[in-house]
Amino acid sequence: MAQLVTGPRSHGRHTTADDDVSKRLLDSAAMLSYDPATEIDWDAPLPEGHYGLNPEWSTLYGTRLWDEMTEEQRVVLTRHEVCSIMSTGIWFEMILQQMVLRDQYLKNPGNAEFRFALTEIADECRHSIMFARACEKMGAPAYRPPRGFAEAARAFKTLANGELAYGGILVAEEVLDVMQRDWMRGDDVLEIVRGTSRIHVVEESRHMKFARQEIRERTRGIGAVRRRSSSVVIAIAAYVILSSMVNKGVYAAAGLDTERALAEVRANEHRKAMMRTSSRHLMAFLAEAGLLSRQAAAIYRRVHML
Repeated sequence: MAQLVTGPRSHGRHTTADDDVSKRLLDSAAMLSYDPATEIDWDAPLPEGHYGLNPEWSTLYGTRLWDEMTEEQRVVLTRHEVCSIMSTGIWFEMILQQMVLRDQYLKNPGNAEFRFALTEIADECRHSIMFARACEKMGAPAYRPPRGFAEAARAFKTLANGELAYGGILVAEEVLDVMQRDWMRGDDVLEIVRGTSRIHVVEESRHMKFARQEIRERTRGIGAVRRRSSSVVIAIAAYVILSSMVNKGVYAAAGLDTERALAEVRANEHRKAMMRTSSRHLMAFLAEAGLLSRQAAAIYRRVHML
């Protein structure tokens, strides 16, 4: 694994333009933020035939196994898949909050950047509670990442800063954003999923703008070695996040043979195409920021982001 690049923020020169971005995001948050506790009808029953996510986003869609499954199995599978993705979201949002809070430690509280960073942390707290309630409502267990990934993430959240921290944040947010934009429009998707997706899409759009601006700021004037090293570490973070999104336990929950399901997922060309589509804007931004090195691209291809 590439060495985590840590250190002071001296390479990135903070500018008036950076402040302007944070001020606009604060204005947006003041005008358009949601409280999931009141925006979502948590007591409404779940319609029996509605999916947890658009079938096209299921890991098995387009496979022989999907064609053999009953409609009830498809519904159960997609509900567990979306809850696994939400659980991964909770896991990474907890990492995100710690990295952002550490990054802002002892910064000037009068700066718009500081205030928006804390606004983002508050948003992420609400999102994690929202996802937890949605999973409980759908009756899914607490899907957790593999232990090795969990321990690697523990090191990442402790050591990563600068473009590494915000690059990891952006990876998780961008991929989920593309998925949820589809889910929120799915007529046959559970309203609880559509509602949580709408809230998350609106508020995460600000977080993604903030992460992009922070990456631009932190990479101004850095050397080629640090840029290449950072690109690899961000790609490894992406590999961990994408590999953890759908827990293998979802297949047993739908009454499927887990080993056969995993084999079909690995060979699923439709799934690979969907992942490349959801990563297109992210890859374009990383290339623009000089964070898509040849070594990083090889890692992204392993999880079908390129």
